[in-house]
Amino acid sequence: MKIKKSEIKIFLALIVIVLGYFFANNTELTDSFKPVSYVQNTEMKEKDYVQKYCKGKIEYVLSDKTRVDCLTEEYAIEYDWAHKWAESIGQSLYYAHMTGLKPAVAIILKRPEDEKYIKRIQLADERITIFKIKAYE
Repeated sequence: MKIKKSEIKIFLALIVIVLGYFFANNTELTDSFKPVSYVQNTEMKEKDYVQKYCKGKIEYVLSDKTRVDCLTEEYAIEYDWAHKWAESIGQSLYYAHMTGLKPAVAIILKRPEDEKYIKRIQLADERITIFKIKAYE
């Protein structure tokens, strides 16, 4: 049995379409095996975590019109997903400078592997206080 070039092209095109779907949706191939609570919790948006966990002023507006996610008596806290760790560092340091408070980030972990981002923040600047929020069980 001889395979035609057109059949190979169709097969390769299907593989590209399937892989493209997963990468375009930022979905890992293993997501279907995550526990139900993982799927439910990740449906929450960043602002939902701010509402749930902030014990201060939410969306505090600074003089330059930037907004601190959560401002407490001690901290200027930036809430962000773990994979956005680098962005959270800059924002927390800027907000701390503008308010005279301590810099802090509330990092939302979607899965246990996200702990690696905590280590990156710690290495980048040890002045930043890190609050972990687990979005999985």
